[in-house]
Amino acid sequence: MNAVVLALGRAPQLALLGFDLLRPAHSAWIAAGLGFLALGIWSLRRRKRERERLVAARHASRFLPGFAPGLATARVVLAALALCFLAFAVTGPVRGYTEKSVARKGLDLVVCIDTSRSMLVRDLRPDRLTRAKREVAGLIERMKGDRLALVAFAGEARDVAPLTHDRTTLRALLERVTTEENTKGGTDLGVALSHALESFDGQAAAYEAVVILTDGEDLEGRGLEVARTAAERGVRVYIVGMATEGGGKIPQAAGDGRESFVVDETGREVISTLNEASLVEIAKLTGGEYIAAAKSAVPLEELYLRRINRLEGRELEGGIEYVPHDRFQWFLAVALACMIVEGALRERRRSARQEGVA
Repeated sequence: MNAVVLALGRAPQLALLGFDLLRPAHSAWIAAGLGFLALGIWSLRRRKRERERLVAARHASRFLPGFAPGLATARVVLAALALCFLAFAVTGPVRGYTEKSVARKGLDLVVCIDTSRSMLVRDLRPDRLTRAKREVAGLIERMKGDRLALVAFAGEARDVAPLTHDRTTLRALLERVTTEENTKGGTDLGVALSHALESFDGQAAAYEAVVILTDGEDLEGRGLEVARTAAERGVRVYIVGMATEGGGKIPQAAGDGRESFVVDETGREVISTLNEASLVEIAKLTGGEYIAAAKSAVPLEELYLRRINRLEGRELEGGIEYVPHDRFQWFLAVALACMIVEGALRERRRSARQEGVA
């Protein structure tokens, strides 16, 4: 397996004074320190003008005994330097890296989302399909080293996203999943599961799993048949029932633009309900698990954390991790030294008489 460079910890976007900065966004605080220096110099010059208005330069030693303008300037400079060094430490300066061999493991998950018209029923808020997409979005955020593929299905299945680690792409493609893309009506769990099995590379099954989000209306009745094939390959199937037991009416747009509901051949409005029995049987046959969305706030995340994430993962890629050598301690020490020296300085020198009395 070819080694690749994993830049975990080697992601500075800016270099300054020979140091890589892990948090370059905080470099603006350095400008604040320079601004403090400029303000301090302006204040010292103003004080000098005020003194010259009160006391002529030739009488300064008489009326302002022991006053040392240079010490006042030094205090301002030291305070500004302390602030700059503190700001530089906050940016995360690093110099040098230690190479560390790493191996990443993860699962291959194919998530199948039912996009049949019955998924528009509003027994789950705001509707079944929107809730299903929210569940998948939560799963994407939970991924750690896993690859995930998206499949949409109704009477036939279609690819939405191939197996990938790219969460940004997965989120973007997930948003585009709608019922409008269906070219064949109905719900065929068999074709969805068969398509999911074809999405794997077939090297091993210990790290492969299928997740199906559906309202359970397997109109073609092929789900169990393909589930047996999945079980033979060792691929577990996890199912989230996206409906309530009471179900609901299937909305559709009427000719006049108003909303109506799907009716059967007798003219009665169709009530789409959750068919849990077949879904439980499919999941059990493959060693997976079934959970109803109506009985859990985050059913898919619950399945992932409690069951799916515990499956044996495969090594997805090996490589080298670069561990940065933090050097912020250097700048904290210099900043502390500047503050100590600045605090010890006084703008007036002690006279010989004061020293004698002391």
